[in-house]
Amino acid sequence: MPALSTGSGGDTGLYELLTALPAQLQPHVDSQEDLTFLWDMFGEKSLHSLVKIHEKLHYYEKQSPVPILPGAAALASDLAEELQNKPLNSEIRELLKLLSKPNVKALLSVHDTVAQKNYDPVLPPMPEDIDDEEDSVKIIRLVKNREPLGATIKKDEQTGAIVVARIMRGGAADRSGLIHVGDELREVNGIPVEDKRPEEIIQILAQSQGAITFKIIPSIKEESPPKEGKMFIKALFDYDPNEDKAIPCKEAGLSFRKGDILQIMSQDDAAWWQAKHEGDANPRAGLIPSKHFQERRLALRRPEILVQPLKGSNRKSSGFRRSFRLSRRDKKTNKSMYECRKSDQYDTADVPTYEEVTPYRRQSNEKYRLVVLVDTTRARRSQESDGVEYIFISKHLFETDVQNNKFIEYGEYKNNYYGTSIDSVRSVLAKNKVCLLDVQPHTVKHLRTLEFKPYVIFIKPPSIERLRETRKNAKIISSRDDQGAAKPFTEEDFQEMIKSAQIMESQYGHLFDKIIINDDLTMAFNELKTTFDKLETEAHWVPVSWLHS
Repeated sequence: MPALSTGSGGDTGLYELLTALPAQLQPHVDSQEDLTFLWDMFGEKSLHSLVKIHEKLHYYEKQSPVPILPGAAALASDLAEELQNKPLNSEIRELLKLLSKPNVKALLSVHDTVAQKNYDPVLPPMPEDIDDEEDSVKIIRLVKNREPLGATIKKDEQTGAIVVARIMRGGAADRSGLIHVGDELREVNGIPVEDKRPEEIIQILAQSQGAITFKIIPSIKEESPPKEGKMFIKALFDYDPNEDKAIPCKEAGLSFRKGDILQIMSQDDAAWWQAKHEGDANPRAGLIPSKHFQERRLALRRPEILVQPLKGSNRKSSGFRRSFRLSRRDKKTNKSMYECRKSDQYDTADVPTYEEVTPYRRQSNEKYRLVVLVDTTRARRSQESDGVEYIFISKHLFETDVQNNKFIEYGEYKNNYYGTSIDSVRSVLAKNKVCLLDVQPHTVKHLRTLEFKPYVIFIKPPSIERLRETRKNAKIISSRDDQGAAKPFTEEDFQEMIKSAQIMESQYGHLFDKIIINDDLTMAFNELKTTFDKLETEAHWVPVSWLHS
């Protein structure tokens, strides 16, 4: 922006500068439309009024004005009372109406506060019954509105005293700087708490509004200054503190959904972290179970289950392969077609809790991210020819590549091997193209590496009611029938699709970045296309390990 000339005297006011601005900018504006916009914006009357007010305030600030009287509000009240006894003409009526307005009364009250320099809150007098030995007792008064106090308490197992267990970052107690971890609580609003359980004290605090008075014996332990939370995590499960029996204080808990990004504010407690939702303007943190604590209790609850290969509907997928799943007839005679390097049992042993993440946007000189589609697909159609869709190699070479871990996943179907090689994916990415891959859900985990940085999309079927409605005239070619005849969908097909999707989402949903419901094909495709576009133009949260070799 060009420098603005302020005149020879150098004392031109902001109002004059604002008026002259469009003319001085005119040589630098490309279009008449932009120039008209500037004239309209800087010629706005309300803007000029604000500027004039600013200049008046700036002028009086230089004069260092001081209030003449400390009791303008009382004086105005006396004046109004006296005017009531006078004959009411139009001027007196107008003045009385003006003095009765709430905003004028508030303005006069603020004037008196400034004049009296009375900015501190009114504190209650010190109790007269404090023991002489309790010279370290503090009387603290906090103003509690609708927000929680932001502190939790516990009973010391050795002394029985009620002590402050933690201070929630950004809460009322934290902002006051008057209450600290380890402080012993003696009274709340004059009520002794020595014989009360923490739950009873929490109830007293929950029911209190406005000013709350605490009688506290300060902790002698020095606290280190809190550090601003710079760690972000992606939640891999849903959490409701009201349903958590282990949480120290339900009111202090933070609820979240799978996929939410949380900012960790404190990890001082090994079992309970303090966090807030990323981007939340509210500075107050809430309690969430720590990663170790959540993993431990979920692992204890998790039943020992054997995950069977999933079945689903047959559909062509963009990528290097189709998903080949066993039909009921195949399962009677053949062993499981997938012999993945990592078994399904390995995946179910992992307990999804949190994943540390960081914002990432692909740079122009980087390879495209691998895009992985996971959907509920059926077995390969029996009449299809492999010669069009696949690259052929000898059985011996295939088995050698399997031993050398060159396949992302592979399987055997009717005495033939099928697989997706790692080299084929690398070849597409090396050509600066987007590689769209369709894999089994348990394979996704092993693609989540620094090299591929995959973005995982789950193509989910709609409700069974919508399946019945939208697929009633559609037909499928089922591998159950060796003739490969096209047949209408059956109720069993619909049930199978829904069940497969539920199993996938339950076991692997924490690995999905996006879920697209395949209700209307055109809408689903447009949503997929929009997702691809955003993947290139917007920042996304990815595991921190992807940005560090």
